[in-house]
Amino acid sequence: QVQLVESGGGLVQPGKSLRLSCAASGSLFTKNAMGWYRQAPGKQRDFVAGISSTGITNYVDSVKGRFTISRDNAKNTVYLQMNSLKPEDTAVYYCNKLPPFGAYWGQGTQVTVSS
Repeated sequence: QVQLVESGGGLVQPGKSLRLSCAASGSLFTKNAMGWYRQAPGKQRDFVAGISSTGITNYVDSVKGRFTISRDNAKNTVYLQMNSLKPEDTAVYYCNKLPPFGAYWGQGTQVTVSS
């Protein structure tokens, strides 16, 4: 059974950094592209960053140059390093396959950027 567990969120001031982690169980991880997504209050869940099984990355324009996605296949974990955080980055962050599969959504991790 596939399980994705996100962690690392919290409350930070604008300009600070956070590193999110997503631990994947089962056979999901190593063969698939993975992505980070976020859902702000009252908005739909949107794509943030993705990484292929071979490490090719892509980002939504609003986070380019600030966020970095990476993966450790030995640990079945994907990371999202978030620097220079802005209040508009406030959201619940989720990981999933890329493209996402509905049954794999986890609980997410809350990121709040506020002074």
